[in-house]
Amino acid sequence: MTYTEAVQSRRTFAIISHPDAGKTTLTEKLLLFGGAIREAGSVKGKKTAKHAMSDWMDIEKQRGISVTSSVLEFQYDGYHVNILDTPGHEDFSEDTYRTLTAADSATMLIDAAKGVEAQTKKLFKVCKMRGIPIFTFMNKLDRQGRDPFELMEELENLLGIRSYPMGWPIGMGQSFSGVYDRHEKRLELYNPENPKEIDVIQLEGPDDPKLDEAINDPELVAQFREELELLDVAGDEFDLELVAKGELTPIFFGSAISSFGVQTFLEHFLKLSPAPTPRESSKGIIEPLTHKEFSGFIFKIQANMNPAHRDRIAFLRITSGKFERGMAVKHVRIGKNIKLSQPTQFLAQNRSIIDEAYAGDIIGLFDPGNFRIGDTLVEGDSFEFAEMPHFSPEFFSAITVKEALKHKSFEKGLHQLTEEGAIQLFKTFNRFNEQQIVGVVGVLQFEVLEHRLKHEYHVDIQLERLPFSLARWAEGPAEALEAFKKAQRNLVTDRDGRIVVLFENDFQMRTATEKYPDITFYENSFFRSTI
Repeated sequence: MTYTEAVQSRRTFAIISHPDAGKTTLTEKLLLFGGAIREAGSVKGKKTAKHAMSDWMDIEKQRGISVTSSVLEFQYDGYHVNILDTPGHEDFSEDTYRTLTAADSATMLIDAAKGVEAQTKKLFKVCKMRGIPIFTFMNKLDRQGRDPFELMEELENLLGIRSYPMGWPIGMGQSFSGVYDRHEKRLELYNPENPKEIDVIQLEGPDDPKLDEAINDPELVAQFREELELLDVAGDEFDLELVAKGELTPIFFGSAISSFGVQTFLEHFLKLSPAPTPRESSKGIIEPLTHKEFSGFIFKIQANMNPAHRDRIAFLRITSGKFERGMAVKHVRIGKNIKLSQPTQFLAQNRSIIDEAYAGDIIGLFDPGNFRIGDTLVEGDSFEFAEMPHFSPEFFSAITVKEALKHKSFEKGLHQLTEEGAIQLFKTFNRFNEQQIVGVVGVLQFEVLEHRLKHEYHVDIQLERLPFSLARWAEGPAEALEAFKKAQRNLVTDRDGRIVVLFENDFQMRTATEKYPDITFYENSFFRSTI
């Protein structure tokens, strides 16, 4: 296989949705069709049930939610597929946003009964900003849901994206009988008694009499033909260029829990979705097919994926070139050459050593503490990729360790979780009574922090909620900054020693900006956007 063929066979995409839309279930079924697993896990159910492959943390298994992104890799019909399974819960949106920077396209999963929900809107905006193709899977058709035309209208009104149904459902809920594939002109019949057995009937078109024979419900068939005719006359035409720009989303219908429609979605998706796409850098656009020197960026760091070894893995998205085990690359931020000797590929927390990988692949690097999220690794001339999205925390707690003898483990745990991006850690200015403050985007992160420190580092902590709701990085002339530091309360420093001011509300923040016109307040530590 040539370099070009290897790169063009890669598909790297993220799955986004609101919680409980069925995202982890869809991911498992894709792995099942790809032969990566033999049995799909269940997110909910009895304690004895097999847990979802992508939900590998103990707390995920206990709560039945995803709290960290997973990387899942498999082969299908000549394609090398990398799925980025992201947390659906809004409290972990920062991890999801960062993970989306490593994806070339996204699959938006929507519960057909609920339509576009709040978290879906937030995640869609990030995809829209990146201009990546978005494919939509309308899930749970075997339950009573909303009218498909109504769902399409909602996509346009709430998300501002036009849609093209690749197939069209016949019935819904108890009357759900199957999906007609508009491109292949075939009918996939749904059997409620045994959903995994899918009969496929090739048709001449929607008026083929074989359709009437297959579905013994004249009213349902008549309604389907009427809807399809309306779709053909008034609906959008399929345009792959608009799909590539993220302006038109192909829609698929099915039921992930029963596997119905999943394989059809996968096969269409692999043909329509892009191979690895270019990335912006400090020296211009890096094109995977023409820039054949290795480059990549760290988008995620995860500690203790293997509790027995207390290891730490940095997730690297390869953006160009071929990776070979043992190769030496330049770590741009620290200006040193490093050897990458133990690269791995993933099936959630399970991993295996690999000898080579190509642009589009996600690999794991053993991290002794060298990497940060956003780091660039290159072969040849140095450059850096665009910085990672970063969010101001909205909830804050003072944190202390209950047992003084566990202080060393406590500090190690805080440091590693900060490097992961799971929390942001601040320290007060008072040298004689220095206090550590944890900032998070969502309150559920406090629970995850407490759980992970206890189970991964054997440390019990005390969290005391603080009244702040905003953090702003302060910068200005030295004299003005010094006066500000003396006069302003609630000042802390971040992990790099930069000054951060914590506000309880917008009024306090506006007052500070008016009182100190020489100080600029930034929403994040990259000093890109101000208040």
